Amino acid sequence: MIRRPGSKKRGKGPSSDRLVPPEGVPLTLPVAGIGVRIAAQSIDIVLTFIAAISLLILLSTLALSSPQSMTAIAVLVFFSIGVPYYILAELAWNGQTLGKRLMKIKVVAHDGGSLSAHSLVLRNLMKEAEIFLPGMLLLTLDMTSLLTSVTALVWIAIVFLVPLRDRYRRRLGDLMAGTHVIHLPVPLLLKDLAVENPAAGHGGTNVRFLAHQLDHYGAFELQTLETLLRAHGTPTASQQTDAAIATIVEKIRRKIGYAQPVPPQDRVAFLQAFYNAQREHLEQRRLFGDRRENKHYASTGEDA
Repeated sequence: MIRRPGSKKRGKGPSSDRLVPPEGVPLTLPVAGIGVRIAAQSIDIVLTFIAAISLLILLSTLALSSPQSMTAIAVLVFFSIGVPYYILAELAWNGQTLGKRLMKIKVVAHDGGSLSAHSLVLRNLMKEAEIFLPGMLLLTLDMTSLLTSVTALVWIAIVFLVPLRDRYRRRLGDLMAGTHVIHLPVPLLLKDLAVENPAAGHGGTNVRFLAHQLDHYGAFELQTLETLLRAHGTPTASQQTDAAIATIVEKIRRKIGYAQPVPPQDRVAFLQAFYNAQREHLEQRRLFGDRRENKHYASTGEDA
């Protein structure tokens, strides 16, 4: 289960939602604003409206209904097309309709878990009472019936105030279903670490590693080292990262039998040089069909 940090308000409106999955890596998911959600909803309304009008024209052409019953049939057609469209689209596309896909937003479970069919059905059934019913009320307000008009206006105000007051911009359907809407994260292709930081030296000379020194580690350890080097290169690098680098440098030195001491100012350069050499070594071995997954590969392979 994903753990959510304490919900403390930050500013007047929501900007992001931090989730901490079991892996321990915080995820920052921007909460979709009302404007982009209205735009997505408008696209979906246009699509369902076109489909409903096409069906009504077909029914009128075939003379399958009388003109007196067309109003009731029109309401039934809009409901029969709209509700299944939203539910089936979000079930098929994991929380997205065509409008949401175009606007690059999606529905997620508020607790960070997986979306359930029950949640998607509930939030979309509530949409009829939250969006389409207020729309019909606005079109049919009759000032001669004061109580009905006041009731309709109060309901419309509640529907629009709820997401404005909620940190995650959740409407009533989201609150009941346990969901909210986020912007899809923009995928970024990170630079090749070996190209970004070519082989560096420490102490003014280039570091060289022998083949037998590079046989101690595999692809898993190489990936872990890359993660550490990338974390060190970020503005949020902390003293804990520096301490981890110092510990790893000493472990690598003992493991591979590297006798020369590494000064503190040259530890990152040492790890970068080791990363480049280890990566090249593993890629060459893979060309010959010898793929090393981790540091235990050598012992298990020889025992086999």
